[in-house]
Amino acid sequence: MLEVKPCLLDILKKRDIKQTELSSMAGIPQAAISRFDNQKQHTDLHLFSIAKALNLNVEDLFTVKEVQLNDEEKTPE
Repeated sequence: MLEVKPCLLDILKKRDIKQTELSSMAGIPQAAISRFDNQKQHTDLHLFSIAKALNLNVEDLFTVKEVQLNDEEKTPE
């Protein structure tokens, strides 16, 4: 199974950019950036706006890793 998590906070820290600055750069509310960072919600339009403002691809805003399920979590085939 794949686990997908936002990594925007790490990107902003590395670039020394605050959420309020990104909000201005991307033209979206700071609250939308906070919700994305906290894995609460995001819209496709916001993702594209954030990626464009940071000169990244949308997939760069996420980390993806393979995780193993234990027997209880596996669904029967």
